[in-house]
Amino acid sequence: MQVPLFVVEESEASASCSAAGVSPLRESPVLACQDNLAFMEALPDGQFKLIVTSPPYNIGKDYESKTSLKAWLESQKQVIAECVRLLHPQGSICWQVGNYVRKGEIIPLDVVLYPVFAELGLRLRNRIVWHFGHGLHCAKRLSGRYETINWWTLSDDYTWNLDAIRVPSKYPGKRHFKGPNIGKLSGNPKGKNPSDVWTFPNVKNNHPEKTVHPCQFPVELVERLVLAMTEEGDAVFDPYMGVGSSIIAALKQGRAAWGCDLVPEYVETAQDRVRQLRAGTLRTRPMNKPVYDPNLPNGGH
Repeated sequence: MQVPLFVVEESEASASCSAAGVSPLRESPVLACQDNLAFMEALPDGQFKLIVTSPPYNIGKDYESKTSLKAWLESQKQVIAECVRLLHPQGSICWQVGNYVRKGEIIPLDVVLYPVFAELGLRLRNRIVWHFGHGLHCAKRLSGRYETINWWTLSDDYTWNLDAIRVPSKYPGKRHFKGPNIGKLSGNPKGKNPSDVWTFPNVKNNHPEKTVHPCQFPVELVERLVLAMTEEGDAVFDPYMGVGSSIIAALKQGRAAWGCDLVPEYVETAQDRVRQLRAGTLRTRPMNKPVYDPNLPNGGH
């Protein structure tokens, strides 16, 4: 199999990563301009601890050809089955989708895909709601401002690091006022569980990560998944890589990164973003930065 690789020499990566605050890797990222089924077929079983992606929604974006929902579902079945084969026994799959729109009717794609994952033996851990503040304004229905990330595992024995993704508690100094724990902190001093509703700005024109891709992942969203569902040095794969936001998130957190996409311009952009990350010049939105609020001084930043 001929896979186009983007290679960073280990000595170069270690030096520049340290300067950029990025964990150096023993492996270079593998970025392929190739059909994902062709790319995956030669890979060994059980290789990836996390497979995270956002497939085309079949709504006619520049990078996709709109087909029937039935044809889209059949193509997804093939890709998902291969992803399950490649998944580590303690691994996770995170499939981020929105709605298919047909003559004004919305069809939630995660609902359509649920039987596909379930029939392959996976277990749904969370249906994470990703809320964002900007998007198209609808005239005949409420404007959509969320999409979902379905988190699946192969078994009950899966990698899970809650402490790595805790967020500040609403009342960090709150204490028990009665009972055997009176006077002790009532919450976890490391912070609270971030829940299954996540608010991250989507990547629009004024976002620091904006590239040529019309619908790219925010890096901080994928970073939270990487930190929670993998250990340092584990392998992360995105079968619909786009411009490589999942690749960047994995590399930033010291994971091995693999990805593929059919669009040469997107793969070239992903390669360039990796170069910038290694050089310490890539702009990304920091994890846990508050969402801009015009009612607060400096927007709350």
